[in-house]
Amino acid sequence: MGALIAWFSGSRFALAVGKWAAITLTISLFLLSFRRSGERAGRLAERIEKQEKTNEIQRRMLEAASRRPRNRGELAKRLRDGEF
Repeated sequence: MGALIAWFSGSRFALAVGKWAAITLTISLFLLSFRRSGERAGRLAERIEKQEKTNEIQRRMLEAASRRPRNRGELAKRLRDGEF
């Protein structure tokens, strides 16, 4: 049995199978890594898009707050003038 293993491990067939197995494993690992980095990039893009929407909403709120009436008198004046 030991002689069979020694012959098989040194044969051209075993070397070719080993070479192709290593190539296949390398390509598979590369594709898996590529897929994971794509998923990560997608999540980052989604997070950035969500952050941009949040920033836009906050900017609108700040703009609205800057235009608000400062006191009751200003509020009454705006209501009389029909600015609301």
